[in-house]
Amino acid sequence: MKEKFYVTTPIYYPNDVPHIGHAYTTIAADIIARWNKLQGKEVFFLTGTDDHGKKIANAAKKAGKTPKQFTDDLIPEFKSAWKKLNIDYDKFIRTTDTDHQKVVQKVLQKCFDKGDIYKGEYEGLYCTECEAYYTEKDLEDGCCPIHKKPIENLKEETYFFKLSNYQDKLLKFYEENPNFISPKHRKQEIINRVKEGLRDLSISRTSFDWGVPLPFDKSHVAYVWFDALFNYYSATQKKDKKKFWPTDLHIIGKDIFWFHTVYWPAFLMSAGIKLPKQVFAHGWWTFNKEKISKSRGKVIGIDELIKIAGVDSARYFLFREASFGEDGDFSRKSLIDRHNNELADKLGNLVSRVSGLIEKSGCEESKKWKLPRITSEGEGYVNKYIKNLELHKALNAIFIYIDATNKWIQEKKPWGIKNESEKKAVLYNLKREILKLSKLLSPFIPDTAEKIQKIFKTNKIKKAPILFQKIETQKPNKHLNQTISKESEARENLGFLGKQIPNKTMENVSTIQFEDFTKLDLRVAQIENAENIEGADKLYKLSLDVGELGKRTICAGIKEFYKADDLKGKKIIIIANLAPRKLRGIESQGMLLAASSKEGSPESCPSRAKKTLSLISPDQDIASGSTVG
Repeated sequence: MKEKFYVTTPIYYPNDVPHIGHAYTTIAADIIARWNKLQGKEVFFLTGTDDHGKKIANAAKKAGKTPKQFTDDLIPEFKSAWKKLNIDYDKFIRTTDTDHQKVVQKVLQKCFDKGDIYKGEYEGLYCTECEAYYTEKDLEDGCCPIHKKPIENLKEETYFFKLSNYQDKLLKFYEENPNFISPKHRKQEIINRVKEGLRDLSISRTSFDWGVPLPFDKSHVAYVWFDALFNYYSATQKKDKKKFWPTDLHIIGKDIFWFHTVYWPAFLMSAGIKLPKQVFAHGWWTFNKEKISKSRGKVIGIDELIKIAGVDSARYFLFREASFGEDGDFSRKSLIDRHNNELADKLGNLVSRVSGLIEKSGCEESKKWKLPRITSEGEGYVNKYIKNLELHKALNAIFIYIDATNKWIQEKKPWGIKNESEKKAVLYNLKREILKLSKLLSPFIPDTAEKIQKIFKTNKIKKAPILFQKIETQKPNKHLNQTISKESEARENLGFLGKQIPNKTMENVSTIQFEDFTKLDLRVAQIENAENIEGADKLYKLSLDVGELGKRTICAGIKEFYKADDLKGKKIIIIANLAPRKLRGIESQGMLLAASSKEGSPESCPSRAKKTLSLISPDQDIASGSTVG
């Protein structure tokens, strides 16, 4: 029998259309579900909406609708968003589903019969947006710490759940199941709060009736969190789905971690139901360092996200830009830079070059000329990282192997191989590696991976269409580009500024206005590698890390002044927004800054002067990608 894997997102409040925050969690679950399917597992991927609660009732009233009408109108927005983002879920659950409500009532009765639920009166500080009570010490200037809105004092008759009875049981469970609370850096905070003591929890409401009625008192409806959490369980109660319980992985945002790691296991313990294996809380996407949320007026819609660079680029960016589990600050520029510099320049160029070469020369299987340990080694790392929920590291590993494959092409130069069988063997191995790479990428960018598969899984391979059309973010300064490039191209020195320039060119440069100079994007970069370029006496090919701008390649005419080994690890300053140019068949993506002079040169004999050049280098502790100005 196949190994089972069950992954869930939280169920979202349908009080407005979904945004980037919803997308992040749901794409993460989709990536993990797709990867586990690739491993041959039988996967169940659940998402859905939490239709009950005061928050929904208030939003519906404001819209002049009943809560059911209000949520019915918004559900298509969620399903449409997930379709647009290529989310391949197995079930979309709603808490208004009849079978779900029956399960909730059955569990409530079990807990009541066990003596874990009793009647009383509760008064406390309540945030409707969170559907949660807070203490005075939790508040920030009298407001909810999450939504920054004033808190309200609620007093009503309620049924309590004896959460206090489960303090020791929970602590023992955490100790025996160390991976349940993850990532690890969030674990101790939960444990410390539980050790401080747990108060009994109000789990019913009488101030509104939009919820699941308690089976033992129909005048009360269940607290939205008791209702909502059991969606994960109720979705598996049909005969063909029971095999998936308990959940392998709940993926949630860090703001609902407490509910999932304290309330949820306590409810299950009370009901005598097996507990989930792992709850993982990721960070928030921020915009100008504030949490993205509709209620706080900071939101990026799904259509807006997709429009920037396409679906796969959006999916890629969200899990490449920030460590999964930590916060990330959204930037349209960063998304476009990743699209241009990594997806277009690295992956897209690899597919285009190899498919074009195969169209001309064909390819044939051979045991010779195999790529050294590229994707066979890479798959193990990717599997390890995804299993550990280090999705950012998985993508980084994949692109290390994409870089290695591109480098292998440059080393083998299949276009120049005269022996036809050798050339076809090299191209076959490149095709094979690209197919493996597309498999590794398929959970992250499924549409692109499918296109790559179709390109190379045919009897007659033709040059691939452009997979990622580059996006121009800023029009280059044509006058400045032409002035510098003309001199640089003539001397094969595109790659550094500051060398001595003939008077004629200097006159041209002197006409540049201050406004023109401010258009230059000067950035700190670190040299990762320096390579010789065949047939070029003065040029190095430099591989750079430019921080948030990603990886860059530039050609620099500094070979007579620096040894390649001395350049590795060196911090330099580059002009990052010049239009790229090709030198010796290599696309140079910017210029580096340097200063030059002639030393020991008597005026009477300038021809004997010794020329020197120094790269302009910032302090080593300045981060790559930092702006200079």
